[in-house]
Amino acid sequence: MTIDINCDLGEGMPNDTALMPYISSANIACGFHAGDEDTMRRTIALAIEHGVAIGAHPGFPDKKNFGRTEMQFPKEDIVSIVSEQVYIMLDLVFALGGKLQHVKPHGALYNMSARDLSLASAIAEAIKDIDEHLILFGLSGSKSIEAADMIGLRTAHEVFADRTYTNEGTLTPRQQSGALITDPITMEQHVLQMIRRQQVTRLQGKIISLQADTICIHGDGAHAVVFAQQLHQLLNQHHITIQSFKS
Repeated sequence: MTIDINCDLGEGMPNDTALMPYISSANIACGFHAGDEDTMRRTIALAIEHGVAIGAHPGFPDKKNFGRTEMQFPKEDIVSIVSEQVYIMLDLVFALGGKLQHVKPHGALYNMSARDLSLASAIAEAIKDIDEHLILFGLSGSKSIEAADMIGLRTAHEVFADRTYTNEGTLTPRQQSGALITDPITMEQHVLQMIRRQQVTRLQGKIISLQADTICIHGDGAHAVVFAQQLHQLLNQHHITIQSFKS
């Protein structure tokens, strides 16, 4: 049994170097919600050094709110916003001798596209127009995955080690009580249920099926590195191999 561990990096947090040994895929901020060319170069180089698969992590142009505030744009603007960021990342990765494997939208762009097929379609089309071999990382079972499947873009169903879910299958909003999983034992049970049983227990107690191709840990939490170490150890103990996603 294998699983990919992905992490959002290059966002100005101090944990990137310490996290890299415990992940298999890195989603690197492209300068719109966080980061700049310098942080992108450093993070790409770190990923190459550690043999970690590289992904672009495009978000809304909103550094003030870290890309976590919903914004409304026409479809053509969404295509431009995503395309510009992916092209920036693609050029830098190529210049440093690496390969861009995937794209994972950030924050509000990710959450909105998970429930809005029109928005999800704009993102999927932008990615495929750049490189049809890129993989879209999207919330498992969401509109993001549906939109990519409709045009033949490869996908990875993403689940979250440190987030809870609503009965609708979306991530519990961060401002809501119980949205974040901080207890190590709870995290272990949550992760094993998703990987081994392909199920998740929603915050309200309902158990539903889901596909788990890649599991996300967040690099901006106070205990991010310890959390990553615990997850890495847990998977090794249960003979679950950590490797980058191959569709």
